[in-house]
Amino acid sequence: MSDLSPFTRPAEPRTIALDDADNVVIAVDAIERGDLAAGVVARDRIPRGHKMARSRVMSGQALLKFGQPIGLATCDIAPGEWVHVHNISATALPVCDMQFPARAAEGAHGGSGHAACIPSTFQGYRRSDGRTGTRNYIGILTSVNCAASVARFAADAITRSGLLEAYPGIDGVVPIIHGTGCGLAERGEGFEVLRRTQWGYACHPNFAAVIMVGLGCEVLQIARMKQQFGVQESDGFRTLTIQETGGTRRTVDQIVGTVREMLPRAAAARRTTRSASELVLGLQCGGSDGYSALTANPALGFASDLLVQDGGTSILSETPEIYGAEHLLVRRARAPGIGDRLMERLRWWEDYTVRNGAEMNNNPSPGNKAGGLSTILEKSLGAVAKSGHAALQAVYEYAEPVRTHGLVFMDTPGFDPVSATGQVAGGANIICFTTGRGSTFGCKPVPSLKLATNSEMYRRMSDDMDINCGDMLEGVSLETKGRQIFDALLRVASGERTRSECLGYGEAEFVPWQIGAVM
Repeated sequence: MSDLSPFTRPAEPRTIALDDADNVVIAVDAIERGDLAAGVVARDRIPRGHKMARSRVMSGQALLKFGQPIGLATCDIAPGEWVHVHNISATALPVCDMQFPARAAEGAHGGSGHAACIPSTFQGYRRSDGRTGTRNYIGILTSVNCAASVARFAADAITRSGLLEAYPGIDGVVPIIHGTGCGLAERGEGFEVLRRTQWGYACHPNFAAVIMVGLGCEVLQIARMKQQFGVQESDGFRTLTIQETGGTRRTVDQIVGTVREMLPRAAAARRTTRSASELVLGLQCGGSDGYSALTANPALGFASDLLVQDGGTSILSETPEIYGAEHLLVRRARAPGIGDRLMERLRWWEDYTVRNGAEMNNNPSPGNKAGGLSTILEKSLGAVAKSGHAALQAVYEYAEPVRTHGLVFMDTPGFDPVSATGQVAGGANIICFTTGRGSTFGCKPVPSLKLATNSEMYRRMSDDMDINCGDMLEGVSLETKGRQIFDALLRVASGERTRSECLGYGEAEFVPWQIGAVM
C-alpha cells in the first residue's frame, strides 16, 4: 500500500504514517514493548490498529493523523509510547484540509477512462413511478407497534403455506415493524420524521406491492397519511386495521388473502438493463476501527466516486460522526447554501445533545476505542472518506425523499439501524457498510454489502462479510479495491445475494428515529 506510506522493514512490525507531518503511526501489526518500529523503540505494547508516537509530543500539543489534529496530548508523550484515550483529549479542534492518497483523486476525477464513454449498467426492476428497484419484495408495513405481531403472524403464515413457491420472481414477504406509532404528539418534528419514514418505505421501489396494517386507534393514522399523500387503494397498495377487520385471526387471514391476490402481478415484474444512474447508494460504517480510514472507507469512497461519475447517487449520513470534519464537506458543497444547510443540522445536533444531557464528544463507542479510535475527530476524519471526492450536491433531513443525483448528505443519527432506515426511506436501493470490529447488519427490502477493514476479522466472520479490504495493507491498490466494490455493487443490484441476505438479516433492522417525548 505504497500510496499511504512506506512500510517499515519486513523484519519489523509494520506501521503506516498517513502524512509526513504526522507525529503518530498506525500499527498494522501488534508491536511489542522493545520492538523497533517506524524507526523508534516501542516503550509500550501497541495493539494492531492503534497509534504509536513517532516523535516527542508535549502536553497540550496537537496529535496529528492525516496531517491534521485529532486531539491534544494530556501529558508529555515520548517516542514509542502508545497514544490512546489515556493520553489524548477529545477536545474538538479546528482541522485542516485532509489529503487522501493521490491515486484515489485521479481515479475519481478523470484519467482512468472509467465509464466516461460506456456508462455502467445493472439489471433492475423499473417501477411505474420511474424509479428502479434492486429487489422484488412484498411488504407488510405497520403504522404502530400494536400491529407488529399481526404482521409477523401473516408473514409466517404465508411462508408456511408454500404460496411463494409458485412465484420465484418474488424475493419474499417482509414484515416491517417498529416500536412506535402512538404515545407521541400528532404534530411536530417527531411525528413528521415517523410519517416520512413510513411513507418512504411504503413507496420504495424494492417493494412490488405493500399492505399497511394498523391497530385503528393509534396516533399515526393510515387514513390521514393516505389523504396527505394523495394515495388511493390499488392492486399494489392495500390498507386495513385490526379493529375494523375483527381481530387478530381475521386480520391475518385477510392479509394472507390479499397477498395471494397481489402475487401474480408482483411476480410479473422482470429485470431489465438499467443505467447505474438509477442506483441510490447508502454509505454506512459501523463498528469502525483504526483500519477503517486506511482501507475500507477510502475504497468505498473510490467506488462512490465511480457511481457518481456514472450519474448515480451516494448518500453520506451519520451526522454525529462527521463532527469535527464537517468543513471538508462544506468546502466541497456545490453552492454556499448547501454548506450552510449542513452547518444548520450540526447546530441542531449540538442543541439536541445538550437538551438530552449528552455531548457530541460522547463518540467513539467502546468498540471503536478497542479498535484503535481515540476521539470523535479521528473517527470523523475516517468516516468522511466514505464520500470520496465528489462535490456535495444537497443536504436532506432524515427520511426526506432524495431527488438529487451525485453525492448528497442526509441528517441521521450515527446508530447504524436508525441511519440506514432513514437512507432507505429516502430512496436508497442498495447499502454498502464498512466495519472493522464486525457489525452484522441487514436491511430488507434493500441489500447490504459488508466491507471488512482488516483480514483477521474477515476470516473470523467470513459468513457475514462480503469483501475483504484488509488486503490493501498487503499491497492491493486503492483503485483496484474501489473497482472491486463498484463491480460488486452492480452485481448485487442485479440480484446477487449478499451475506446478510443469505443469513436472513433485515426484518428486525427497521428502526425509525424516535424524536421527542413518549407519552
